[in-house]
Amino acid sequence: MLTRTTIRNVSQGQPATQPHRVPPPGATQTGAIELMGACMSFVANAEIYGENEPAEYLYKVVSGTVRTYKVLVDGRRQIGAFHLPGDIFGFETEDVHTFSAEAITECKITVIKRSAVMALAARDNEVARQMWTLTARELARVREHSLMLIKSAEERVAGFLLEMADRAPGGGAVELPMSRQDIADYLGLTIETVSRTLKHLEDAAAIEVPKRRRILLRNRSALRRLNA
Repeated sequence: MLTRTTIRNVSQGQPATQPHRVPPPGATQTGAIELMGACMSFVANAEIYGENEPAEYLYKVVSGTVRTYKVLVDGRRQIGAFHLPGDIFGFETEDVHTFSAEAITECKITVIKRSAVMALAARDNEVARQMWTLTARELARVREHSLMLIKSAEERVAGFLLEMADRAPGGGAVELPMSRQDIADYLGLTIETVSRTLKHLEDAAAIEVPKRRRILLRNRSALRRLNA
């Protein structure tokens, strides 16, 4: 695919312009890993990688929002995750991607060769610890998402709003870069159910929806009780 070819060319060309980049003393968090990558831009709705393609890279969102998804046998789309600035995605237990990834908005993403990260982790305990932490966080997110899908529609929507508020703090407001259809496919609901549930929560004074993609959380305690 064009995306994979572009990534490969950037990755292969990187050493010529950035030879042997060494993390500075005191580099923390994922800094050492990011220094090994190349930043790429993706337009809205562009595919970053496809399901069953080789999992050769890891990806860090610099700006924008990404969705990972799978198309089910009946044609429905199941969104597995939304990735916001600062998130690293593309982790796999096998050698191929189990989901596809697309840019929801215009995105800048740091693309990092997976084999290079693993080689660095093998000789650097701090990088190995960071990778373990990131992997454990991703497994916890997958587990929470699986548990959410057995809840009622109201519980799912309340949990989603709290999740987004926690991940992208903005006071009492949640700015949603994704569409209602994206939310429905993430929560395993229909778009009509999502819209109806948001209206119910607004009528109950738990939220306010001044704009379609801007939601004010008026009563977080009520939302948390629903999500308990």
